[in-house]
Amino acid sequence: MTMPKIATNTHVSRNELLDFVRPRHRMILVTTRADGSPQLSPVSGGVDEAGRIVISTYPERAKVANLRRTPKASVLVLSEDWNDAWVQVDGDAEVLDLPEALEPLVDYFRSISGEHPDWDDYRAAMVRQGKSLIRVTPISWGPVATGGFPARLG
Repeated sequence: MTMPKIATNTHVSRNELLDFVRPRHRMILVTTRADGSPQLSPVSGGVDEAGRIVISTYPERAKVANLRRTPKASVLVLSEDWNDAWVQVDGDAEVLDLPEALEPLVDYFRSISGEHPDWDDYRAAMVRQGKSLIRVTPISWGPVATGGFPARLG
C-alpha cells in the first residue's frame, strides 16, 4: 500500500523566502478593487537586488489602477509542478512608470531570463510598449507549503 503524501508547512526566514522565490516565476498577484473585492492576475515575476518581487506590466491594467489606489498586494508564488511547494507573500507595492522604470525593467528581465542579447533593443522595446514595473516589498509571508493529506492520515 502506498503511503499518502502528507501536506507540509515550513516556516522560513526572509532570506530563505527569497531563495525559494528566485527560481519560481509563475505567480498570482492579488490587488484590491475600488469596491474592496480582490483582483487576481496571473503574472510572471522575479526578485530584484533589494529583495522585492518585480512584475512587468502596462499602466492601463486593472492591477496598476488598484495598486495606485491601494499600494498593498499579495503574491502567490507557485512552483512549476502543480503539486509542488508554494508560498503567499504580502507586502507594500509600488508602480514605476517610464522613464523611472527603464533600468528596473532591465533588472526584472535579468532576474527571470538572465542576459539579453541586445540591451539597447530591449530598452527601446520597453519604451515603445510604454511598460511599467510593479515592485512588492515582502512584509509578511506564510509558510512554504505543499499540498497533500493532513498528517493524521499518514
